[in-house]
Amino acid sequence: MATREGALARAVSFFDDGGFKSLLSDLVAIPSTAQEEGREEDLQDYLHGAIQPWLERLGFTVALNPNPVEGFGPILTGIRIEDPSRPTVLLYGHGDTVRGLEDQWREGLEPWKLIEEGDRWYGRGTADNKGQHALNIAALEAVLKERDGKLGFNVKIVLEMAEERGSRGLREFVAAHAKDLAADVLIASDGPRVEPGIPTIATGTRGTFHFDLVLKLRPGGVHSGHWGGLTRDPAILLAHALTTMMDRNGKVLVRGILPPNLSNSVRAVLDGCPVGGGDGAATIDEGWGEPGLTSAEKIYGWNSLIVLAMISGRPENPVNAVAPDARAHCQIRYTVDSDPATFAKAIRDHLDANGFSEVAVENAGLRMPASRTDPDHPWVRWAQASMGKSLGKKVQIIPNSSGGLPGDVFVDHLHVPLVWVPHSYNGCKQHGPDEHLLIAPAREGILAFAGMWWDLGETGTP
Repeated sequence: MATREGALARAVSFFDDGGFKSLLSDLVAIPSTAQEEGREEDLQDYLHGAIQPWLERLGFTVALNPNPVEGFGPILTGIRIEDPSRPTVLLYGHGDTVRGLEDQWREGLEPWKLIEEGDRWYGRGTADNKGQHALNIAALEAVLKERDGKLGFNVKIVLEMAEERGSRGLREFVAAHAKDLAADVLIASDGPRVEPGIPTIATGTRGTFHFDLVLKLRPGGVHSGHWGGLTRDPAILLAHALTTMMDRNGKVLVRGILPPNLSNSVRAVLDGCPVGGGDGAATIDEGWGEPGLTSAEKIYGWNSLIVLAMISGRPENPVNAVAPDARAHCQIRYTVDSDPATFAKAIRDHLDANGFSEVAVENAGLRMPASRTDPDHPWVRWAQASMGKSLGKKVQIIPNSSGGLPGDVFVDHLHVPLVWVPHSYNGCKQHGPDEHLLIAPAREGILAFAGMWWDLGETGTP
């Protein structure tokens, strides 16, 4: 007789016996980076050679679709309908990765080969996002085997190959295929847990808004001996402009780019929520950021301002000259409680009010919109209960993860609630060298999804 316990046992046996590691090794070996020229065939091969045969074996009707935006990676869809009267879940993931950065990995590691060391699997895509969506599909396969080829619900999958380039084309694709992709809920995985050992559900993601601050004072540099101390230095002036935007303790002073307040619902769900990156992560600097907020409230409920890059002159080859200009590329990570359409004006007004009218605000715009489902939504609480039953642990809900994902696309065009269940952690080094997936959270991930896939086939879904 098929049982929930049997489904979980199948899933964890596949993991413990080395089946999942072997599967992930094959996926990592495909150098499907979207950020390097000449990898177009690898992007296609990841979907056509690795994912499509797997999904077809599980009973999905699979299509490989060109990206609506020329020059960006293809999009796979998989549809498996058993009974239209039963719930339909949308599963999302991305098979593209950031650059391999081969020359930056430490000795003994390399990006396109899965290498196990201690409690972790190293390799590009292990955490972002090959390992995460592969865990979810492997759990689905375990439930299918336990139920003798049936699920008791319907599944649709969207797997894109341009997430690391801003998910270009995904919005247009989902809008054009909204009827085919209609679902009751999105349940998918990307990003980090709040701490490595704490199962987490995020109901949205922060968005990203970028802009340049540019100060151009003269056509070219002038001799530092003849003119230093007489003519204005753009680097110094731009640095002073930045200090009017954020104080030395990280408090954002451009209040127009912040939420009006932290809502009671966000405070409630984050009450007692821990924040920790695990080994290899950056430090949490107490006293940095918005005063009066906890660490969890700062990154899961508030906005942040970051200087991503800043330059004046040629740091790699300096000359004895007062530079002609200076530039800083800045980013705002924001929640749905703010309106990004007001950010550029708020920055402009702030600079003018502080005497920096000569500093231009250029290339201001939205890169990825924020999204959020109410943390008390029935599907969110259903997933929390299912995961808690499978893992025997408290499952932390956060209103949105600290990073960005294209959840807004699915909210806007499919009107689905968002249930993001991350399997990684903040210290996984996902966009740098030595990316890795912790084995213990991955094992919990396959158990959590096997339990949810089983429970979806039962009564009592929202």
